[in-house]
Amino acid sequence: MSKIHETAIIEKGAEIADDVEIGAYAFIGAKVRIGKGTIVGHSAHIEGRTTIGEGNKIFPLSSLGTAPQDLKYNGEDTELIIGDRNVFREFCQVNLGTAQGGGNTRIAGDCLFMGHTHIAHDCQIGNRVIIANFVPLAGHIEIGDFAVIGGQSAVHQFVRIGRNSMIAGASAVSQDVPPFSLVEGNRATIRGLNLTGLRRHFDHAAIDGVKSVFKEIFRKNHAAKTAAESILAERGDSLSAEAKELCQFIIDSKRGVPQMRAEESE
Repeated sequence: MSKIHETAIIEKGAEIADDVEIGAYAFIGAKVRIGKGTIVGHSAHIEGRTTIGEGNKIFPLSSLGTAPQDLKYNGEDTELIIGDRNVFREFCQVNLGTAQGGGNTRIAGDCLFMGHTHIAHDCQIGNRVIIANFVPLAGHIEIGDFAVIGGQSAVHQFVRIGRNSMIAGASAVSQDVPPFSLVEGNRATIRGLNLTGLRRHFDHAAIDGVKSVFKEIFRKNHAAKTAAESILAERGDSLSAEAKELCQFIIDSKRGVPQMRAEESE
């Protein structure tokens, strides 16, 4: 049976699973659907065409499903889709998608969004992503599984962040972050591989394969895209799946990828 505080406002039409908990003074809009086991903290605000999966924890004063901060948005029927077992800490803000950006903002599962994070319209976020305090994501950002973004970092619109990558705190990211990499700074530059993250999820053979290709791409005196194309053309059949993924991500990048910091490339 749902545990809904008597002061919470649930608009007619909202679909709330039987065992959802909703705290005092929370607001749930008419187009919201909330899956079983989800906990909505006091004074949280959920509106728009928002679908929330099972086992999520939405802490007090978070705001989900509000209109995009985009001057082109004119009330179109867009949506926010959230998977299972995500945690939204205090003052998180997640906006709906826009018609021009595909129509939805989407978050997969098992992610942690720390206090005061902002996820703008049309972002697509994978599984087990961790975003630390005071991080704003602009619109249309794609984030792969297991990526980590340090506190007070800012990410430019249309940036792609590859899986198992890490952005150090207080960075400003305006280019695509390759998978498995570590970036830092304003503007962010490549510092090396995210070895801590790699060791948590890959065996030694996979890590060694990525290391070899990564070094060749970023420690030569030519463009990263040129190096990645050359590597795939010359020995693509012998590369590991992770090494191929790294090369292809760089080749497909529209914003380009950061350069290796000078002292790291020596």
